[in-house]
Amino acid sequence: MVGVSRLFVVMCREEYRMHSELFGGRRFAAFPAFVGLVAAGAVWLVTEQTTTGVDAVVGGLHALVFVFGLHTGSVGLVGRDAMRNLIGDATLVLYSARTLPLSERRLLGAFLLSDLAYYAILFLLPLALSPVVAGVGVARLALLWLSTTLTFALGLAVTLSAISLSGRGAPGWTVLLVLAAALGGGWIAGYDPVALTPYGLWVTPALDTLAIAVVAPLVLGIAGYLLIDLDAERAARTAPAAFDRWDDGLPTDRPLVVKTLIEVSRSSGGLAKIAVSAGLLFAVVVGLLEIAESLTGLAPSVGVSVGAMLGLSAFTTYNWVTTVDGRSDYIADPLSVGALFRAKFRVFLLTGVPTALGYLLLAGVVLGGRPVELVVGAVLTCGLLVYLFGLTTYLAGLRPNEFLFDTVLFAAFSAAVIAVLVPVLVVGLTLAPLSPGLLAGSLVWGLLAGGAGLLAYRRSIPRWTERFRTGI
Repeated sequence: MVGVSRLFVVMCREEYRMHSELFGGRRFAAFPAFVGLVAAGAVWLVTEQTTTGVDAVVGGLHALVFVFGLHTGSVGLVGRDAMRNLIGDATLVLYSARTLPLSERRLLGAFLLSDLAYYAILFLLPLALSPVVAGVGVARLALLWLSTTLTFALGLAVTLSAISLSGRGAPGWTVLLVLAAALGGGWIAGYDPVALTPYGLWVTPALDTLAIAVVAPLVLGIAGYLLIDLDAERAARTAPAAFDRWDDGLPTDRPLVVKTLIEVSRSSGGLAKIAVSAGLLFAVVVGLLEIAESLTGLAPSVGVSVGAMLGLSAFTTYNWVTTVDGRSDYIADPLSVGALFRAKFRVFLLTGVPTALGYLLLAGVVLGGRPVELVVGAVLTCGLLVYLFGLTTYLAGLRPNEFLFDTVLFAAFSAAVIAVLVPVLVVGLTLAPLSPGLLAGSLVWGLLAGGAGLLAYRRSIPRWTERFRTGI
């Protein structure tokens, strides 16, 4: 049997080979530098141009990294085939247990370790170095890298444990519910759950916080690794004809719209994965608002701040809408690229927009907020959703995931998002309660963003028609 260490080396090599061949070695290698520059710019902007301190920025960074760890395995969590959904088919090494004397459990262990090392270097190291622009010393930067890496590991371990327990039937779900109830009860009783996370190591560097930071992800990771059922057979699935039923129930007669909705609903996780992805973003936003308010003493505008951030859910929604699509799937059909993209846009409007607005309403109920600011936030949400949809469609076509590791395209995407999102976030986080003039300006900003998104979406149709025709 091949050991985990050998598999780890092979997987790391394969990960680099795959991405460097997709985007070019230099462009992919430049990705960490770009992440670091953008993060450093964001830290400088927030700490120098607002009253937000470095501690608030670092707290928000830990929250984002934790959710990023959760999201890394969330596809497996919401689907029926945990092992297949968690790992995917990105590399043939992952499926070599079918033809070679390799243990699936060792493959899973090597995959998790390589994933942790991959993201720790590619993303977390440049992120951890970014507070240097705010005067943070080298020792604290090293501590930040350690705490964020352990935070990512904790998120990944939580997902793995949830996948493993959910695959054990009623007993596993009972354990999950008991653990969730215990955490919720402790929080209600006044105990801070953050004390059980690696963030405590950053706040109070000591041997006990270091032990907690290491033990928490380690215990959960080992438990998930040992409990996951790798021998479970995938149950045969059948589905009745549903096209006419979907077609009759939708306010559209476009067959491609119905086809896309059926594909999303029948894929692992169904339509619920759109709500789950947006829910993860919503949880991060709420956590960031709580941290920012506690550290700065400024109560943010819930409607404008949450509404603007929820616009970011457009990317994950579009990813799910196009998850089973490729240009080769439609070569034999008498369809234009414009018809295909219009169908994706309609499905996006039917799924992503109501989901984001639902979470905005939930934010108003949970966090409160002036009704007029919630209305403006709803306009901002819709405008930014359309903006990010148009931007993603123009840059990525039907492959939104791949361009994330293309440094040039991702730089263009990030710059376009920052230019539109940051100004309204600064207003929402630092100038509440908003004056009538700021409310009107935010409203116009959302409308302009939506208009720019529609323009980008329309320009994407001739752009991708030509690229598909030439085979680029």
